[in-house]
Amino acid sequence: MNLGEQLSICSEHYQKWKSVALNSFNKVETRKALDRAFFWLELQSAFIALHAVERTGGNNEETRRKLFTAKANLSKKLAEYAKEILSEL
Repeated sequence: MNLGEQLSICSEHYQKWKSVALNSFNKVETRKALDRAFFWLELQSAFIALHAVERTGGNNEETRRKLFTAKANLSKKLAEYAKEILSEL
């Protein structure tokens, strides 16, 4: 998946959860929606940062290894998020 697709998905989910939070009158639901909105915003920022590092300094072996580890950590966070959502259903 390219950066544009990643950012588009993150932005779409962020906007969705932000809207839910702003339109909710229930404090618990608002808190949950805000947590999810911030998750997607943080993920979007991480994708941008990793892309910037890849483009500017991803030439040496150590940097590529760290980028791989960072991407694996992002995948792990997404899997944990999906697991949380599924458990709520």
